[in-house]
Amino acid sequence: MAAAPGLHPDAVEQKLHERFPDVTFRRQTGEAVRDHTLYVPAARIAEVCTFLRDDPGLAFTMLSFVAGVDLLPREPRFEVVYSLLSIPHAARVTLKVELHENGLHLPTVTGVWPTANWHERETYDFYGIVFDGHPDLTRILLPDDWEGWPLRKDSPLGYQEVAFTHNTPGRKVPSPDLTTLKPKKVRYRAH
Repeated sequence: MAAAPGLHPDAVEQKLHERFPDVTFRRQTGEAVRDHTLYVPAARIAEVCTFLRDDPGLAFTMLSFVAGVDLLPREPRFEVVYSLLSIPHAARVTLKVELHENGLHLPTVTGVWPTANWHERETYDFYGIVFDGHPDLTRILLPDDWEGWPLRKDSPLGYQEVAFTHNTPGRKVPSPDLTTLKPKKVRYRAH
């Protein structure tokens, strides 16, 4: 992890332990772990994220992404991953929340970073993970009538026709005489 002088990954973890002495933070280790990664209990994720954003010595003001992970057959089966960036300190930290299949609920962080709105909706859309308190937890990429969670490892493969130009109802069919497209004239404006 590239960090500016004064914000070492261990300092982030130390500040979290000082602020949340009752929370058990577990560090992920291994050769494939790029950023400093900590496991956080689901019930405390919003509180921990708020502290990481608001503490001036940390200033993790940017949520890069939220993603779901299905680790079937491992238990707990699911993880929700939060990638955070502190621009003033040129530092990254990754938070992970583990969820069991029968408890796919955790608090939303849309009140901490508004951009989480779309990220959490995408995670819900593909994995069925529910973010309690989310202002609009509806499907974002799949049709409203879609059944199931397509990125779960036990989701059935196929059986859903994909819309292409040859099978899209009501599409405008090009003339059979059309063999090549003419170049489009483009006018460029100077700023």
